[in-house]
Amino acid sequence: MIDWTDRYCRYFHRQLTQHARLYTEMVVDEAILRGDRARLLDFDTSEHPIALQLGGSDPAKLAEAAVIGEEWGYDEINLNVGCPSDRVQSGRFGACLMQEPAVVAACVKAMGEAVSLPVTVKCRIGVDDQIPEEVLPRFVDQIADQGVTTFIIHARKAWLQGLSPKENRTIPPLDYDLVKRVAKNRPHLNIILNGGLFSLDDAEEQLKETAGVMLGRALYEQPFLLSQVDEKFFGQRAAPIRRSEVARHVARHFEALDIPVWRYARHMLGLFHGCPGARHWRREISQNARSTLASAAWLTDLAQSVDRNPSKESSL
Repeated sequence: MIDWTDRYCRYFHRQLTQHARLYTEMVVDEAILRGDRARLLDFDTSEHPIALQLGGSDPAKLAEAAVIGEEWGYDEINLNVGCPSDRVQSGRFGACLMQEPAVVAACVKAMGEAVSLPVTVKCRIGVDDQIPEEVLPRFVDQIADQGVTTFIIHARKAWLQGLSPKENRTIPPLDYDLVKRVAKNRPHLNIILNGGLFSLDDAEEQLKETAGVMLGRALYEQPFLLSQVDEKFFGQRAAPIRRSEVARHVARHFEALDIPVWRYARHMLGLFHGCPGARHWRREISQNARSTLASAAWLTDLAQSVDRNPSKESSL
């Protein structure tokens, strides 16, 4: 979710759910060690519980980055071993590390010894010509031997050659049964299912056999689904919330921080997904959020106008 789940996106999502755990976009360890840490790591306290997702393959550098993440106030450090992008492969991290479980084991061992936070792993069921039924159980066991108890498993292979990152999210077939078998045979581990979940009902069904579920792009594209999460999964009834109120709160918050509208509005394109006026909302943001006339008041008025007077255009 690089360039997607940044601090602006996460603050927006937190207004819709108080209990779901939020994950940062993947941040490369070198960037944290050498770059602008405030830009990379800052988050609002309301974002808790929040996990810092790291990318890297050097145990010492990952451990140092994990320490910095702990000092910054994160609740979990997650190592990404699932991203298949060319950019990630060239740096020898992400999904290509599924082929080097010993390296991953060394990384999580160093991270776990350096911090008191939970260290977790997000991975695929295999890559390229690997046989997932053989590779995934061995991979999980080898990493678990180093103290990792939570695995977020995207239930698809990643093809490092021949498929784009986008194609890797849809073309390799899902194998939920394999992930569930891994979970069933390892009740001492928290196996969290990821990939291909497009509704909260889908998520609820998979929770019967896994310790948790992770939804990414489905909730990015339809963020208002998050407003049902606390009641459906955490037993907390909440008063109904209007989409325009969410937009107003987010806009006012970032206006006080002098953040340009487009930085947060781009993550809100799906706020009215499925509602009359959704196309108008998306078009206005896409065309005008970078305008010098765009402001928190402009975005609030736009949201309120869609809520009060939805157009008769398509809601897709």
